This record gives sequence, C-alpha cells and structure tokens, in this order.
Amino acid sequence: MTVTVTVVYAAPGVEAAEELTLPEPATVAEAVAASGLIERWQLERSSIAFAIFGQRADPATLLRNGDRIELTRPLRIDAMAARRLRAAKRPLGG
Repeated sequence: MTVTVTVVYAAPGVEAAEELTLPEPATVAEAVAASGLIERWQLERSSIAFAIFGQRADPATLLRNGDRIELTRPLRIDAMAARRLRAAKRPLGG
C-alpha cells in the first residue's frame, strides 16, 4: 500500500509544494527527504521544524493519506513582541 502526501515550504517570495506517493509506513522525515525541498531552497536543516496541517510533528511521525507536511522556519520575532512594537508606533489618542 502507499500513502500520498504533500510537502510544502513558504517564505517571502517562495512557495513550493511537492506531492509524493510513498510506500507505507512512511514518516515525516522520509517525505521531506523525498521532496528535495531542503536541498532545492538551501535550507538550514537545524532550523527547520515540521508540522502536519499546522500541528507540530516529529520527524518520526507516521503519515496518513492526504497529509500536508509543512516545513516551518523559526520566528524572527515573537508575535506578542511584534504587536507591542506596532502599538508603540500608533499610540492611543494620537
């Protein structure tokens, strides 16, 4: 049996998706390696994490048919800190 999944990566100016069919059982790590996206976009392996439909996933996570594996980049700034910076630029009553 096989499993069909999609591996995706997005960054400013980059949108990449690879649909793959792998033999079962298949893991996140196997799908990412088969996609070639890390090499194609010269990503730093140590800074890339994985998610399946937005939920953090381990490289050893087993895949199900239709899964969407996302290669995630580290945040450049914490979301709360970003909100504070935007708010400081637009004070209330100003």
